[in-house]
Amino acid sequence: MPSEKTPVGVYTIKKKDGTTSYRASVTVHDKHISLGSYKTGAFAHSAYLEAKKILSEDRTIEDYAEDLKEGKEKKKNPLSFEKIVVLVNVRDNGVYIKTPIYLGKRSFSYYYDTETRFTFDVDDLFYYSNHKIMKRGTHLFVADYGMQVSILSRYGIRAHAVKNRDYVFVNGDETDLRYGNIRIINRYNGVTKDIHRGRERYTAKIHVNGDVIIGRYPTETEAAAAYNKAIMILKKKGVKTEYRENYIEGLSDLEYMALLNRLRISEAIREYPSLM
Repeated sequence: MPSEKTPVGVYTIKKKDGTTSYRASVTVHDKHISLGSYKTGAFAHSAYLEAKKILSEDRTIEDYAEDLKEGKEKKKNPLSFEKIVVLVNVRDNGVYIKTPIYLGKRSFSYYYDTETRFTFDVDDLFYYSNHKIMKRGTHLFVADYGMQVSILSRYGIRAHAVKNRDYVFVNGDETDLRYGNIRIINRYNGVTKDIHRGRERYTAKIHVNGDVIIGRYPTETEAAAAYNKAIMILKKKGVKTEYRENYIEGLSDLEYMALLNRLRISEAIREYPSLM
């Protein structure tokens, strides 16, 4: 509950170690928005005042980002950039979203930090309203049911896919994650589309003591199935590598087995020495 001894917009809580933590919050459109926890009541109150200021002025998110990047502020801003984005979105669009999202008409912006903004289709709004984007190197992911889920997997891009070989960003902007801007070239593990002897073919390749060509096929489905067949052969020969089989849609079990039976596999795989 609010304390008479604490400034406006500040609440106190007792932590397990007995110390006091000061929490700042602001109410907008009958929505209670937490601003963060602070060591002193004065700093928490400054966060509240900064939030009220943001809600009353007409500066853009980019304006605040420039201030933070260039260090124009004389004192440390009590609000994180994430909270600033949340407040500007509430101010401009009247909608509270707990992640750093700013709504547009047909898309929305997700501000990862002051220098990185991702663009998504509005169809993804519910998902990213409830999942925070994280980054490790160039790998973007969210925590979903205790697992790290790659953002690119939502587009059907497999785990070890290579940009500009297996998929491309149509406009060249890899922060533009709208569905229309991502084109899948190779959907399956071990399969690449190329030109062989002047004709478009799909090459199936597997790594076993180096890359081994399984075969070249007229369709992507055949190449994906050939990759699976190569895995089956190698496992029977005692190869312990954990390969990821391709899931091929649109085929019944009988059709899939018939396809496997008729596919020709390279001698390099068929005659691979047994390790059993």
